[in-house]
Amino acid sequence: MSSLLVITGLQVSVQAGETRPEQSFSRHYKSELDVGNGGRWGSWGQRKMCPTGTYAAGFSLMVEDPIEGDDTALNGIRLHCIDKASNSHHDYASVQSDVGSWGRWTDIKWCPFGFLTDFQSTFKCSRGSFLLGDGTHWGNWGDWGDWGDWSQTCEGKEICGIKAQVEEPQGFGDDTALNDVRMFCCN
Repeated sequence: MSSLLVITGLQVSVQAGETRPEQSFSRHYKSELDVGNGGRWGSWGQRKMCPTGTYAAGFSLMVEDPIEGDDTALNGIRLHCIDKASNSHHDYASVQSDVGSWGRWTDIKWCPFGFLTDFQSTFKCSRGSFLLGDGTHWGNWGDWGDWGDWSQTCEGKEICGIKAQVEEPQGFGDDTALNDVRMFCCN
């Protein structure tokens, strides 16, 4: 299984600003996005939603650095949610579904304007910007089409939640970690 994301791009890290830890487990969503090319291994974690009134304006990745042997690369995705009215990156909540067992969290990538609306091997912001995260450097990502199709777009809405499919460690050198992800749209 190849890594889902190869990433670089706009970087603003405000890890210390996280002050809204409450998640919304029962928040209603309008649509669900997927990319249709996820792996088949592992089980689906719980759906995790941004707190009511907030939407994903940034993300970070859990990535295993290249090692000799079994590389899992992308192990998790974390959404960073801000209040739509304030549009401030200094007061945000973070949500994530299940994550793999290896790697480290990368710096947050923020939309320069707007919120996350769709994804592929990268994320797209509501005002047309593309965000690439800090992932591994193998694979062909020159035209972004080699990593699968784009998800649908949150038509008139923004991404507000995530659910991930992760394979537990196999113990015999053939681990895949994060295999698929779904995003949820709210208005």
